Amino acid sequence: MSLKARITEDMKSAMRAKETARLGAIRLLLAAIKQREVDERIELDDAQIIAAIDKMLKQRRDSIAQFEAAGRQELADIEHFEVAVLQAYMPDAASDAEIDAVVAEAVAETGATGVKDMGKVMAAVKSKLAGRADMALVSGRIKARLVG
Repeated sequence: MSLKARITEDMKSAMRAKETARLGAIRLLLAAIKQREVDERIELDDAQIIAAIDKMLKQRRDSIAQFEAAGRQELADIEHFEVAVLQAYMPDAASDAEIDAVVAEAVAETGATGVKDMGKVMAAVKSKLAGRADMALVSGRIKARLVG
């Protein structure tokens, strides 16, 4: 079953169970997917859907930080719930050892020798770890490997 079909089925089950908060979060996700499909005139595959979910997760985490800084815990709690719903559609997170292995492989593939080759290595790593690792942390590991 494709990821989009799974999300649609989850929306239907949330409707039947009258889980309004979960239904709302799933509808937001489906709306974002549909918007991208209409804008780009394409049918999104699972990798593109994961990228859209990842973007939504980043937005939610930013909102949580801002709401908590402003003392609006009730709004932060709503965002936390949406993060939990969205996280269910993401692939399992990559382990530290797996990230290091992918980075080492990408450095060897691209023949990177210094920080100037960082973009090439990031491009190679991004396709393999998309949605499974925080790319900011991965970038730090690549930089450490290329410098040291």
